Amino acid sequence: MSESLASLRASLAHVGRVAVLAGGNSAERNVSLRSGKAVHQALRNMGVLAEIIDPAEVSLNTLSGFQKVFIALHGRGGEDGVIQGVLEFLQIPYTGSGVMASAIGMDKIRTKMLWQTAGLPTPAFYMSSDEPKDLGFPLMVKPALEGSSIGMYKVNAQEELTEAIRKAHQYDDNVLVEQWIDGPEYTVAILNDRALPAIRLETPNEFYDFDAKYRSDSTLYHCPSGLDEEEEAELQALALKAFRVVGASGWGRVDIMRDAQGNFQLLEINTVPGMTDHSLVPMAAKAIGLSFEGLVAEILLSARRAPQEGRRQGHAPQP
Repeated sequence: MSESLASLRASLAHVGRVAVLAGGNSAERNVSLRSGKAVHQALRNMGVLAEIIDPAEVSLNTLSGFQKVFIALHGRGGEDGVIQGVLEFLQIPYTGSGVMASAIGMDKIRTKMLWQTAGLPTPAFYMSSDEPKDLGFPLMVKPALEGSSIGMYKVNAQEELTEAIRKAHQYDDNVLVEQWIDGPEYTVAILNDRALPAIRLETPNEFYDFDAKYRSDSTLYHCPSGLDEEEEAELQALALKAFRVVGASGWGRVDIMRDAQGNFQLLEINTVPGMTDHSLVPMAAKAIGLSFEGLVAEILLSARRAPQEGRRQGHAPQP
C-alpha cells in the first residue's frame, strides 16, 4: 500500500460505522446500485465497517446507528436535497453537497439561470412552457430533473420538437429546450475544492447518451483531454467557478462543451456522480495517481458535519 493510501486508511480507522446509501426509487436506481456496490467494496477494502442501505427497501430509521453516510443515490430522492435534508434532521454527517446546492444542481433550468446571473457561459435555452425562442436547429430537449441523459432527445426539425417535448414530459413536468452545441464535450471532476484533469468524451452516438455512458464499449475517454496547458487551466477554472456558484461542496462533476468559436459552454453539474466501472470521476482521479479506494476515502473523510451535531452527542455545538 502506498504511503498516501496508508495515511488515508489510518484516518478512516476512526470514522465508525458507515452507511452507503444506494438504490432508491429514481429512474437511475440500477446505476446507483452499481455505484453503491463499488463504493461499499472500496470502503471494506480500506478497513471501514460499511453497509449498503437501500432507502427503497429499508427504513431510514436504520441510519441512526451509523456515524457517517456515503451518498451514492443518483437522481430524485438522493441528488436533489431530499436525503440531505433527512440526514441533517438526523444530524448524521454525509458526503457531498448540502440541501440547497443539491436541489439547485439537480434542476438543470435553475442551475443555468444561476450561471447566467453570475455571468458564466451556458447554451441559450427556454422552458417548454415558455414562449419559444428561435434557437435554430438542432436542439437538445431535456427533462429538468433527470440525470444519466434519461429522457434527452436531439431534435433536428420543427416537426420533431413537439414529440420530443412530450416524451421528456414523461419524466418531468419541467422540460428544457436548449441550443445545440456542435463541438467536443468535456467533463471536469471536483474533489475537495480542486479541479481534477479534464476528460474529453468521444462517442459515435449523436450525443453522450445513456447507452454511451453505461453500455457502449465504443465510447472513448481522453485524459489528458488534448487541450494545451492554458486551455486546460481555463476549463478547470470555469468548472470550479460553476461548482462554487451553485454552492456545491465535497465532490462532484461539471459537464462542458466547446462551441465552434472555441468558447467553453457549461451544460450541467452533477453533485452525486456515478461511481461505476464506466464512471468519469474515478478516471480523473486515476490521472493524478489516486486509486478508486483513495478517491472513496477522500470523499468520505470530507463528509459534511451535520448542523448542531455536537448537541446530538450531549455537547455544546462547535463554532
